[in-house]
This record gives sequence, C-alpha cells and structure tokens, in this order.
Amino acid sequence: MKTLYATLGVFLALFAAASVAYPGFFSLRVALNLFTDNAFLGVAAIGLTFVILSGGIDLSIGAMIGCSGILCATLLEKLHWSAVPAVLAVLTFGFCIGAMHGALIAVFRLPPFLVTLAGLFVCRGIALSISREALQVSDPTFTRISEMSVRLGKLGTVTAPAAVFVFAVGIAAYVLKYSSFGRRVYALGGSENSSSLMGLTVTRTKFWIYVLSGVCSAVGGLVFLLYTASGNAVAGTGLELDAIAAVVIGGATLTGGYGSAVGTMLGVLTLGTIQTIITFDGRLSSWWTKIFVGCLFLAFVLARRIIHKEPEKSFSP
Repeated sequence: MKTLYATLGVFLALFAAASVAYPGFFSLRVALNLFTDNAFLGVAAIGLTFVILSGGIDLSIGAMIGCSGILCATLLEKLHWSAVPAVLAVLTFGFCIGAMHGALIAVFRLPPFLVTLAGLFVCRGIALSISREALQVSDPTFTRISEMSVRLGKLGTVTAPAAVFVFAVGIAAYVLKYSSFGRRVYALGGSENSSSLMGLTVTRTKFWIYVLSGVCSAVGGLVFLLYTASGNAVAGTGLELDAIAAVVIGGATLTGGYGSAVGTMLGVLTLGTIQTIITFDGRLSSWWTKIFVGCLFLAFVLARRIIHKEPEKSFSP
C-alpha cells in the first residue's frame, strides 16, 4: 500500500509540476488524453500484472500487440471479414498463445523468461509473415467503433480506447480483490510451495494467468488498431519493457505477491505524463522519455527494497 501511495504521489507531483511549467497542461482534456494515448499499453499491462503478481514474467506482450493489430487489419481489409469475426479471431489467437505459454510453464515447468521470449519471436515472426507494410483500416464498423466517444463539452472527450482501459482496470481490480482466482494469484506469488501445500490448484492457476495475459495483449493490439486505424507488424516493439516498468512503478514486486490493478494504471499514467511533458516542452528528444522512465524505475526498485527489505527476483535463465 505504501508503494501505491508513492506512485500516486509521483504522478500528482509530475502533473502539478508540468501544470506550473507549461500553460494549458492542467486541464481535464490533457488528463483524458493520458488514458486515450496509453490505453493499449495499459490493457496489456493489466494482463502482465497478474503474471508478475504470481512471480512470473511475460516478454511477448509487445510482439502480441503488433501481431494482433496486423492480423485484424488483414482480416478486415484483405480478406474482407466483418468486424465481429475478425475481433473474435484475434482474441482466439491471443488465447492460444497464452495457453501455449501457460502449458509450457505450468505443466512442463519451463522458465517463464525463456518460454515468453520464444513467444516474442514467434509472434513477431507471424506478424512480419502476414505483412511487412502498415495496413490502413477502413472497415465501416471498425471505424464507427473507433469514433465512438462521450463528449464532456469543452472539457474533453472520453474515447473508446480510454473506456476499454478503465473497464479493464475495474474488472481486474474486482477479480484480484474479491474472487478466489485473485486470491490464488497473490498466494502463488507469495510462495508457490506453500500454495501447493494448502491444496491450491497451482498448475491450473498458473496456466490461466498466462492465458489471461495473452488475451489482454490481444485486446491491447485491438485497442492500438482503434487508436491508430492502422495495423503494423512492428508495432509494440519494446513495449513489454514499458509494461514491466509500469507494473513495477505501480507498486508490484518481481518476486510476486505485491501489486494491484489500480497501481498499474497509475504506473501507466505516470509514464504517459512523462511523455506528455516532453512533448509539451518541444526541446527534448523523445528518447529522454526512456531516460526519465529508467531513473524512475530504479528509484522505485530502491525505495521498495528499503521498505520491504527483500531483493528483487532475477529472471536469468
């Protein structure tokens, strides 16, 4: 809980400092844009939250986003599928990739680092084999969905990607706090051996955690497609690292057992705020975002080490 408050404090401090430095930054429009601009990362990070809470890792997120986007765009534009079957096909693909990861990790007990790294290469290879060029989406149904929004007058607009992000956070927060599955996820991250001795379904829980991550990554790819109206096989390159940073900055520990969906949302918004500040400044390269995020990431790891007095887990194979 302390790290969650720390994340909230950092987010509010960044937003307040930027509001003082840049006229026009302090507005509901900018705040709502943070949700819209980072929705695809946020949805994928929600799935990753469950993985990290269980003490695992998923490196295939970025590749899944790119693969899901180009797959859906190809089904819509080249094969002329309607929107609903195309979306269901993409979600099924995410389910299958997650199930593959879950089976290899939970049943065959292979290291999550290596399994999901292989998944990264598989998904990126599939995406590039589908199309090496970006593909614009002009399907009328998909276009209408992307244009759906709730206008708040001159204050701003709640877009479809932002709504999906908030909905995902709400569902995840409820599942983690009130469902038996959520309790098993936390228990698994606390101690897998103890969970097994208590009679918890460790193998099944771990399997479904990776399935959930795969589906969330696929949804993230669909949200990215809504956001850009374009599928791109190389989209999401390196995004898995941003997602891990967001989850950790949001209060999770790589040893598992600590973290929350709300914390992940705050972590994503914090990263988005840093990017927005650099955009408002206009003098710094976008690469400064990575520098600031890296420094913030290290600061949170050090702070958590002091608070919890326990080292972070290494994911070396």
